[in-house]
Amino acid sequence: MISKKMQTAINEQINAEMYSSYLYLAMSAYFENTDLTGFANWMRIQAQEELDHAMKFFDFVNERGGQVVLKDIKASATAWKSPVEVMEAVYAHEQKVTGLINDLVDLAIKEKDHASNNFLQWFVAEQVEEEASAEAIIKKLKLVSGTGNGLFMIDQELAKRVYTPPAAAE
Repeated sequence: MISKKMQTAINEQINAEMYSSYLYLAMSAYFENTDLTGFANWMRIQAQEELDHAMKFFDFVNERGGQVVLKDIKASATAWKSPVEVMEAVYAHEQKVTGLINDLVDLAIKEKDHASNNFLQWFVAEQVEEEASAEAIIKKLKLVSGTGNGLFMIDQELAKRVYTPPAAAE
C-alpha cells in the first residue's frame, strides 16, 4: 500500500507530466505554424512520451492500492520568438521536471518506500536523457545561428524521430 504522502505527491507528478505533454503539443503546433514540420514532429513525439510517463505514474498508484486524483491542467504558452527560444524553454522545463522527480525520490526515501524509490529510478535516468536531448538541439541551433540551411538540416534531422512506445515491463 502506498502512503498518503507518496500518493499525493505522485498525483501531483501525474498532473506535471500531463502539463508537459500539453506544453509540448503547443510547441508542436507553433512549429507546424512556422513550417518547421521536423521540429513539430519531434515535439509531438515528446508530447506522447510525457503522456506515457503520466500513465506510468497512474498505473503505479493503482497497482499500489492508491487512488489517482486528476486535477486541472494549466494552460501553457502558445507562442515563441524562435526555435532557440522554444528549445531553451524545453530545456528549462525538463530541468524543472528533474527537480520534481528528485523530490519524489527524496520523499520515497524519507517514507522508507522502497517500491516507489525503485520505480522512480527509471524516471531519474529518463530525465538525464531528456535534458541531454534538449541541450543537444540548442547547441546545434546556436551553431547554425537558427537560420538558413542549418535550420533546414536540423528540421530534417528532427523529422526522422519515430515514436517508440515504452516496453510493457518498464
